[in-house]
Amino acid sequence: MSPFIIGICGIIAFIILIMLKVPIAVSMSMVGFVGVSYLVSMQAAFRILASEIYSTFSSYSLSVTPMFVLMGFFAYHAGIGNKLYHFAYKAIGHLKGGLAMASVAACAIFGAVSGSSPATAATIGSIAVPEMRKYDYSKSLATASVASGGGLGIIIPPSVPFVIYGITTEQSISRLFIAGIIPGILLTLMYIAVIWLTVSKNPDIAPAASGPRASFKEKINALTGVLLDVLIVFGIAVGGLFAGWFTPTEAGGIGAAGVLLVTLIRGDMNWERFNCALVDTTRTTAMIMFLIAGATIFTRFISLSRIPFEIATWVGGLSLPSYFILFIVILIYVFLGALIDSIPLILITVPIFYPVVVDTLGYDPIWFGVLISVIVAMAVITPPVGVNVYVIKGVAPDVPLEEIFSGIWPFLIAAVIFCIILILFPQIVTFLPNLLFN
Repeated sequence: MSPFIIGICGIIAFIILIMLKVPIAVSMSMVGFVGVSYLVSMQAAFRILASEIYSTFSSYSLSVTPMFVLMGFFAYHAGIGNKLYHFAYKAIGHLKGGLAMASVAACAIFGAVSGSSPATAATIGSIAVPEMRKYDYSKSLATASVASGGGLGIIIPPSVPFVIYGITTEQSISRLFIAGIIPGILLTLMYIAVIWLTVSKNPDIAPAASGPRASFKEKINALTGVLLDVLIVFGIAVGGLFAGWFTPTEAGGIGAAGVLLVTLIRGDMNWERFNCALVDTTRTTAMIMFLIAGATIFTRFISLSRIPFEIATWVGGLSLPSYFILFIVILIYVFLGALIDSIPLILITVPIFYPVVVDTLGYDPIWFGVLISVIVAMAVITPPVGVNVYVIKGVAPDVPLEEIFSGIWPFLIAAVIFCIILILFPQIVTFLPNLLFN
């Protein structure tokens, strides 16, 4: 059999292993090892295990991952999410649908210090969902707004998927972080607009007012309670990237130290919470490292099978507009994203589609990274997997999954429209990094 056919068989075997609920990292490792052994030799497969995985793990660029993960878990265990939601509640909670809007806003701000979609959904959801239900919000709106808002943590920097994409494609993580700012803000505003339109169309799903209007002084107190701290930490870490003062790893370390310092000063961090943050960071980082290890072997197998080259050659010979081919790639991402979590999705697909979209079709690699992140933000709320939906299901176990997914569709439609906007106007993504780095 030709290497291409072997590669296709390997991908089918990988999908079967996932369906059998074999861990994704193990599935990638097994298929990649067997594939390399067949196409080259078992000695070459062992060489990849010994040398390439070590060289990947020993690279300085990969050390950025635990730093931003640690920053997110410091914020999570110190209760910053509670304070962010309190501020958003004071600012717009009195509006019709205001608590749902406040939940999305709090998710966006918490995403700036977390970088994790499930962590953002779990943190804000544990506070916001009970509060909205107390004010007689419909279960579908209460849960769907937080599940969708949690996906903003993937786009708004610092973002772990941006880090993984940057490492995989050897693109600047700093540029990716900066490129995600404007799209993250715009998608947040679109989600808030979705809530306003939904509540306007169906007034029964949210009360006329969710709480008393806060005074200006109360809003300022809520602002100074946490938002200024978040802005300071975010400004130092990401602002240092803007100015070229820090590498991404240094920015992550400074951000984590900044969150720790702020929470210590405010008395929100104790030894137990500190220890929990370290344990959760170790577990999450180990999970990511195992995925990268599996992806290293799997990617080498895919390269040896010549699948990316064959696809790129086939695409280059098509007399179809580049938009149409990109549309097909996006559909594949949406389909796979409904079945696979964000990090393994990027690790599996980018080596296949990056050469097609960037090298063959000529799209900007930074723009493609942001587009993938928006698609992944859609995927975390898309049935049947929709990891954020299951996170919110854990927060509100009495709400049926069908009811949560029923409230998801307006947000999915908004995300699809936003993808189309990014395709038609790529300057939304490229403007800020080009301005700051060129």
